[in-house]
Amino acid sequence: MDDEAIEQIAKDRFGVDVEIRQMIAREIPVGHTGEASVFLSKKKQLYVYIHGRSKYTLGDIQKIIARMGLKAELFLPPKGRPHYFDDLAIEKFRVTYPGRKPLHEDDLRYFRTLTPYNPALVIIHEVKNGEIKQFDTDSSSGWRTIAKFAYRRIKTS
Repeated sequence: MDDEAIEQIAKDRFGVDVEIRQMIAREIPVGHTGEASVFLSKKKQLYVYIHGRSKYTLGDIQKIIARMGLKAELFLPPKGRPHYFDDLAIEKFRVTYPGRKPLHEDDLRYFRTLTPYNPALVIIHEVKNGEIKQFDTDSSSGWRTIAKFAYRRIKTS
């Protein structure tokens, strides 16, 4: 998948205008059926685009991001649905507990992780230990370093 394709998917599926400045890792394996591309935008923001043949959920994507050695800042919802994760979490909560309403944010935390999320576009807050990892069945941990890249987003006012 080339840069223009990723930029187009970001615009069409997530409603985000992104121009790729530098591709850090292209189409690296993140599981038996999934791949990820890590890139830096022209605004110097780090993104990860994950797609695959599996039915990934938000919980799966959260685990993948953590195992890649990254810390997520924002999981972008599909275009035109800013409350996508919450809406589906409430729906799943009501199916599980009919007649009950979620009272706290904590009531929805688990159900949010069950939300379908493929493809996924994630804004990254930092790269832990300066290493980006990929899935590798031959490695003892199941993951090995694919690129060294130091990044930490600093919020400005």
